[in-house]
Amino acid sequence: MKPVGIVAARGKTRFGGGGTGLQFGGAALDGIAQLTPSLLATADLQFQSTDRRSVDILDAYLRYRPVSLSRWRWSVQTGIFFPPISLENDAIGWTSPWTLTPSAINSWVGEELRIFGVQGRLEWRGDVSSWDLRVALFGRNEPAGDLLATRGWSLSDLTYGLSGRLREPDALVREEGGETPARYNPFQTIGDHVGWYGDLTWRITGVGSVSLMRYDNRANPSASVGYDEDSSVFAWHTYFWSLGATADSGPITWLAQAMDGNTVIEPEDDGCQKTRFRSAFLLAGWNRGAWRPALRIEHFSTRDPLSPTGLAQGEHGNAATAALNWRPKSWLRFTAELLRIDSTRLERLDLGLSPSSRVTQMQLGVRLFY
Repeated sequence: MKPVGIVAARGKTRFGGGGTGLQFGGAALDGIAQLTPSLLATADLQFQSTDRRSVDILDAYLRYRPVSLSRWRWSVQTGIFFPPISLENDAIGWTSPWTLTPSAINSWVGEELRIFGVQGRLEWRGDVSSWDLRVALFGRNEPAGDLLATRGWSLSDLTYGLSGRLREPDALVREEGGETPARYNPFQTIGDHVGWYGDLTWRITGVGSVSLMRYDNRANPSASVGYDEDSSVFAWHTYFWSLGATADSGPITWLAQAMDGNTVIEPEDDGCQKTRFRSAFLLAGWNRGAWRPALRIEHFSTRDPLSPTGLAQGEHGNAATAALNWRPKSWLRFTAELLRIDSTRLERLDLGLSPSSRVTQMQLGVRLFY
């Protein structure tokens, strides 16, 4: 289950309405069936009520991996699944064992990125190290990038499922003459292009790992579909590099990740709109005993490289997260978390607001495992 928390927050976080109170974070169910020695079926269901009360599918896929007696092993999976980006979110319900709130990178992955397609995987297992190559072809993720361009980065553990509907920024909708709230489906087909990603990971036993990914949804930036009488959802051509590393130094686990990419649309009336996005974080967590503190620092930014010199729109900011986990029982975990975000977004000036924003969120979470 996801956390129930006491929250004091406002701004770029999940509980951004301000005030304090008891919140139901959500619940998740992870089902796995070993159909044959080589064929595995898995599905994750989620219930959440923060944005809209719903039960939804986070991922569901079949994996075929024949038994291998050599150093080489291969597999193929097909269905709906997360791209292998996150170093943090490897627990039930795509949650993190270190913090309640994932990094900006993985917050965005949980909102807008999902693979509807097929992935092939090739592994080489050595005595000291191993290599892992994954390549996938996918569709139905053409709107990915919309939020980074229109809203910017956020930090939230609110993950959207197959039938999720993301909310466009109200200020943008009103500026374009639409009615709020306006929502769109981030997992849909707009055009007929097939996206791809490739991920290569090197692991050293007892030391850590390094991963490099290239993602490109190959969307047609001129394509769009209407979602009501006055508004359209565009296909954002989104492509990026992701570099991640893990390491263990005694009782401390280190996670580091960086992402650098672009998202582009080319509506006929407005010309090309391009957003350059970047983010990076470093997390250190104590990996022994019932008490496990963790600290994460990160930087994020977006920028419009096509704006005239001196008038570039976008945002930049930093965040720091401190968490203390206590797991007195295998089925029970308490987490206290303090999150601080300091950001500057020039578009706030158009609304008569200060471009700077400082957000502090405190949570006390309880997770139950069955």
